[in-house]
Amino acid sequence: MFTLAFATWLFPAGARPAAQDQTAPLLAKAQTVVDLMAAGDFAKTEELFDAAMKGALPADKLQAAWNAVVQQAGAFKQRMRVTSQPRGALLITRVTCQFEKMSLDVQVVFDKDGLVGGLSFAPVAVDWSPPSYATAGSFTESDITVGAEHWPLPGTLTLPTGAGPFPAVVLVHGSGPEDRDETIGPNKTFKDLALGLAARGVAVLRYEKRTQQYAGKLGGIATFTVKDETIDDAVAAVAALRREPRIDPARIFVLGHSLGGALLPRIAAADPKIAGLISLAGNTRKLGDAMLAQVTYLVSAAGPVTPEGQKQIDDTTKLVARVQALTPADAGSPQSIGGAPASYWLDLNSYDPVAAARAIPQPMLFLQGERDYQVTMAEDFAGWKNGLAGRPRVTFRTYPALNHLFLPGTGKSLPAEYNTPGHVPEDVVRDIATWIVAVTAARAGYPRDGRS
Repeated sequence: MFTLAFATWLFPAGARPAAQDQTAPLLAKAQTVVDLMAAGDFAKTEELFDAAMKGALPADKLQAAWNAVVQQAGAFKQRMRVTSQPRGALLITRVTCQFEKMSLDVQVVFDKDGLVGGLSFAPVAVDWSPPSYATAGSFTESDITVGAEHWPLPGTLTLPTGAGPFPAVVLVHGSGPEDRDETIGPNKTFKDLALGLAARGVAVLRYEKRTQQYAGKLGGIATFTVKDETIDDAVAAVAALRREPRIDPARIFVLGHSLGGALLPRIAAADPKIAGLISLAGNTRKLGDAMLAQVTYLVSAAGPVTPEGQKQIDDTTKLVARVQALTPADAGSPQSIGGAPASYWLDLNSYDPVAAARAIPQPMLFLQGERDYQVTMAEDFAGWKNGLAGRPRVTFRTYPALNHLFLPGTGKSLPAEYNTPGHVPEDVVRDIATWIVAVTAARAGYPRDGRS
């Protein structure tokens, strides 16, 4: 989801495991990282980084990242607790911190040498309860493994009750490391959609994103692209659904959120048998341009631009200029730009989502929250609508109160609202399910309620 909430910065560590007997000292070191940043000692913080992190997030950029967090979350108050979780080759620690306006988790990733190989900020995850429309007894959930070869991803298959075969949807994440539920603070956009759609007779497959599941392994790949990050796994998920006996292989759709929505035409081109595409806040602008617009919006949202805010805008402008200046000769460069290799940016630089969509014959549904500041009505939604004007079987729908996570709110949308518990409204779920049924109902033998 681009910068996600609170200008999330995440740089994956190398694939060297953190030893179990280091856990206690690393918990203490994670707290030290937070204390040093809070004290403004970014040079000393940088000394705790591995080589890749020092290159990607030196002291001046780290200071800009911390200032961006403070600008949005308020002044740092205190550390509250620290937890850890091994993940493959890494040890993930989370330091929960109280800021003036909200609580945030500072995630610090360690390798076996006790060096920091990853750092990010996110709203504190809290207990989640299902939405009212997730009718008990109307669906079941089971574990499933999907993913391209050598990249198995744990996932969840949510099936309506009954014999089937059912129509089905694969959920494709936005940018950045995302879990299968698209968890942001207390909210789980993908889990809401999965339970709500299954209660309406549509099966759903969601899975851990590759950058979430294999952060360490990916850190050593210099030619990583969105094909590796997203497209291959989405296609593999569709293939996994076709093997399920209670799924109708002719009625498998793909739903993408944010960057996942922008990549839908490429996913459909990779698998032309996909029945249709559903974009939730899919961007049409280049990723770098959208990032700069977001940073400018957030820096300006609180009032006059401060020197720190202007520096954040300037740094992002420089990053975007570096991205735009890349040429194919840079494809093998090991240098990280904004936490991603040159090959990743080159892949996106050469991609026009609207032009690609014009070449796709499948029906498409575009949904957009009108309060979304990350993917906007004026730029991105208008890009789809103007570029696909007159195309048959293309549907557009907007929701005045919804933000980028498809959660309701009022006034100007800001990252702080992502920390407010909520659910995707039932009318969004209903609109998706109704569209799926409408697309497939004309085929002989398919019932109009989505169930078989």
